[in-house]
Amino acid sequence: MYKHILVPVDGSPASSHGLHEAIALAARLGATLKLFHIIDPMIAYAAMSGGAGADLTSELREAGQQIIADAHKLAADHGVTVETAITETAAHSVADLIVEQAKAWPADMIVMGTHGRRGLTRLLMGSDAEMVLRNSPVPVLMVKSE
Repeated sequence: MYKHILVPVDGSPASSHGLHEAIALAARLGATLKLFHIIDPMIAYAAMSGGAGADLTSELREAGQQIIADAHKLAADHGVTVETAITETAAHSVADLIVEQAKAWPADMIVMGTHGRRGLTRLLMGSDAEMVLRNSPVPVLMVKSE
């Protein structure tokens, strides 16, 4: 049924909850996980002033590689087959890139953590998880962070 499960990972506690659920599901189903990380250099440029943007972007890339490596090891240690992908963008939303990756791979399911924000916080910060859920061509399992 579900043989290709896409798992967006960003190193957050919410992402970790989603990853653990995806690993358990993949192990039970004999599915392959694709771990997907998105680097957004605009975060680096928005967080700094002066000429440090390139240094921060480099740090984001290194952190992304480590996040993927750690997630890969965790899944492989549970006997799950793993593929990985990292993309970098400043032009697309995270949700759009996740949906595009699900279509391109192609995924049978997306499993992702969510912060479960509500009210004004959700309105101000948006919800990538909600946008993935609305636009995904495949089922989406949302795992709420504790």
